[in-house]
Amino acid sequence: MKSKFSLPLWSMVSPVIAWVLYYLNTFFEFGGAYEMLLAVALISVVLAAVHHAEVIAHRVGEPAGTLVLAVAITIIEVALIVSLMLAGGAETAALARDTVFAAIMIILTGIIGLCLLVGGFKYQEQHFGRFGVSAALVTLSAISVLTLVLPNYTTSMPGPVYNTSQLIFVAVISLVLYGTFVMVQTVRHRAYFLPEDIDTKSEIHVDPPTNKVTTLSTVLLLVCLVAVVLLAKMLAPTIEKGVVDLGAPESLVGVIVAAVILLPEGMAALRAAKKNKLQISLNLALGSALASIGLTIPVVAVVSIVTGLNITLGIDTKSTLLLILSLFTVVLTFGTGRTTIMQGVVLLVLFAVYLFTTIVP
Repeated sequence: MKSKFSLPLWSMVSPVIAWVLYYLNTFFEFGGAYEMLLAVALISVVLAAVHHAEVIAHRVGEPAGTLVLAVAITIIEVALIVSLMLAGGAETAALARDTVFAAIMIILTGIIGLCLLVGGFKYQEQHFGRFGVSAALVTLSAISVLTLVLPNYTTSMPGPVYNTSQLIFVAVISLVLYGTFVMVQTVRHRAYFLPEDIDTKSEIHVDPPTNKVTTLSTVLLLVCLVAVVLLAKMLAPTIEKGVVDLGAPESLVGVIVAAVILLPEGMAALRAAKKNKLQISLNLALGSALASIGLTIPVVAVVSIVTGLNITLGIDTKSTLLLILSLFTVVLTFGTGRTTIMQGVVLLVLFAVYLFTTIVP
């Protein structure tokens, strides 16, 4: 048994370097090489943020631990979207939609597909609790359609948008659905989301971090979250220019933002799948998808109402088809309580189709 739990040096140094680079850029003008350095700093501080979230998660235990990680990632996403919306004005009306939709597709087809592929290749077959996954998928299906598809069919305002009363209503029901899921996950049916101890002898038990380490991680997590928002906002014009230069649709910006934000969480889910703990992988992935849409939409709605900015929520016909196909495939995948490499390949193919049709619509 390991009795010592300490923070790695890189997780404490990364946010410091990120803040130094941010302030240097505010006083001096640098070229393209410096922007590459900022991009590296952004990725490192995102990884550091998730590491500190994992420390806190280890302290509070499962399934609340995965909830902490999901909410931390969503805070980064929400703060980044809001800051870019306020900076970009009317031109960023579809940014929230593109980022949330990209996050859902990356999680449902990319992250989960990769976890099933790796886990199936290593263990032939993996098991999980069907009740917890079913609760997450039911909630995700309802909230996704209500926020991303229904706006295309309302008639109070022209275009794929909600009017103010509709936006308030959708924001409220998003919070209700997500809040109910969190209550089910952490209180009423907590056992549905607990992983099975498949091979406890093969792993070295690690004691939870001390109060001192947990407090330090909490402070560093907040520092990292703010640094991520500032660096991403600084790099946003470069990302947008690169997308335009490639001749790709502007929706690719949302894909890039979501991919950067979800990278560390995808790594955490993949690590769990490699250890034959698919339940933890699914808690992370589906919990993040729910938090992404269930918390982002209400915050964006508030920003829209307060600032008067119109936001576009409805996705186009192609995206609607891909969303429904992905939800349908994932529901079938987890219907039996066990998965193989086949389901992983199918989901990764859908992910490839999503990426390809985003670049070449």
